[in-house]
Amino acid sequence: MRVPMRWRGGGRCVGWPVSDIAARLRRLLPAGVSLASASAPQPLWPGERLPGATQARLVEFASGRAAARQAMQALGRDPVAIAIGPDRAPEWPDAITGSISHCAGACLAVVGLTTAYVGLGLDVEVLAPLPQDIWDTVLRPEEKREVEAMPNAQQGQQALRIFVAKEAAYKAQYPVTRRLFDFQTLRIIWQDEGFRAVFRQSVLPIEKEFQIDGRMAENPQHVAAICWLPTA
Repeated sequence: MRVPMRWRGGGRCVGWPVSDIAARLRRLLPAGVSLASASAPQPLWPGERLPGATQARLVEFASGRAAARQAMQALGRDPVAIAIGPDRAPEWPDAITGSISHCAGACLAVVGLTTAYVGLGLDVEVLAPLPQDIWDTVLRPEEKREVEAMPNAQQGQQALRIFVAKEAAYKAQYPVTRRLFDFQTLRIIWQDEGFRAVFRQSVLPIEKEFQIDGRMAENPQHVAAICWLPTA
């Protein structure tokens, strides 16, 4: 999924280390999934290249790879270089699946074994209102009605939570479909501290009404979501 270029997330990060949102999300992980975070600049490993990237993007890219390697070690696997594929998705080593996400002040990665999960999805964003001019892009009509029924002061952040949930769900399913689709394809249904992302149209081989489970964590600075697709 792609959000309009004029919005890349926003907000400054003051006083809340990445370890805090990582710890909150770690408590919600399904069995057999490990999570790690990185904040300081990290070196790239041989085979990890991002041609044409700015220095700031290279720092994010390297930090994401470092976090993924830490997560591999926590899973009991040897860390390896993680190249970027032609579709710009990480090329995970054999028997591993995972997801990387970063925003201002936070870089997180999750990994699991393909014997347990066909796909994992992770997204983290600065907790700030989603700009109202892109709500129609991100929110389905019924989601927009639910957001607009909330007090005005809560609407923008709730719209952001839906964005984060959809991004995580999209990443989780990508190893299955390898297809790009828009935000309207998924409907987020909240359940306690978790949610389900429901396909409102088929994206073969995933059929309409298929559901992806997810959980969400936040602190006053960040919001993050994890989704997973178990191996059949």
